[in-house]
Amino acid sequence: MKLLLQILIFLIIGYLTSCSNTTKTNTEIVNINKPEIMYLEALKEFESEDYDLALEKFYEIELKFPLSKEAIQSQIMIAFVEYIKLDYDLAILKLEKIIKRYPSYKDIDYVYYMKAICYYERIENPELDGKFNLLALQSFNETINYFPNSKYAKDSQQKIFLLKENIAAKHMSVGLFYLNQKKYLASLKRYQKVIDKHSESKYTPEALHRLVEIYYTLGMVEEAKKTASVLGHNYPKSKWYDYSYNLVGDQDYIKSKKTNLLKKILNKVSLNNEK
Repeated sequence: MKLLLQILIFLIIGYLTSCSNTTKTNTEIVNINKPEIMYLEALKEFESEDYDLALEKFYEIELKFPLSKEAIQSQIMIAFVEYIKLDYDLAILKLEKIIKRYPSYKDIDYVYYMKAICYYERIENPELDGKFNLLALQSFNETINYFPNSKYAKDSQQKIFLLKENIAAKHMSVGLFYLNQKKYLASLKRYQKVIDKHSESKYTPEALHRLVEIYYTLGMVEEAKKTASVLGHNYPKSKWYDYSYNLVGDQDYIKSKKTNLLKKILNKVSLNNEK
């Protein structure tokens, strides 16, 4: 919300600056600038947080001057007001209409970004709310793909990373549920999705370990050992690496771990004796 307000203020300042350069020398020019005057009045109501009155004025501009740049900007402001009022469905509907009607508008990247934010803020439970995770991810990807140099691209990329973690977390949660129910195939598919589609996720080491568990339980010992080897190669310091190798019974590995632990204990004892 804070970031969107800052961006909106920036857009408003830019608009006011452009308006300040306009001179009114006769009645004809005043009439031409009427939508600009109405828009400034609507902005005053918005800044005063009288959102209902601001909406009335923005809608009036859209109705009376549909071809003006103020009409487009008013539509964006209408969507933003609905966003502030937490009416996300209506805000998204307005934003989608703007995208469809004015694909070449100079601030259309902001409209795409704002639509993504509306989906993003509807995520109540990151691990379970799959619908809005996916919609937000899709919308942020559109912002980056269509406008790679946009000032909203960096924040979109950061939120994409968080959304992918959310989606991976959901697969892990569902996979564990199936594993506890002994529905091994369904569980395996969930963990495989994390490994295949979210390989950079923090959940990948655990997903690999869960595969080791499933293969071992099903008597597929060789597959379990191969998966444990992949886990060990990519995440040698992970606790899931230890769990997997202890499970599959790699005696050389266990022996080396015990030897290293014994060496650490002896070194610690030696240092204490020297003191």
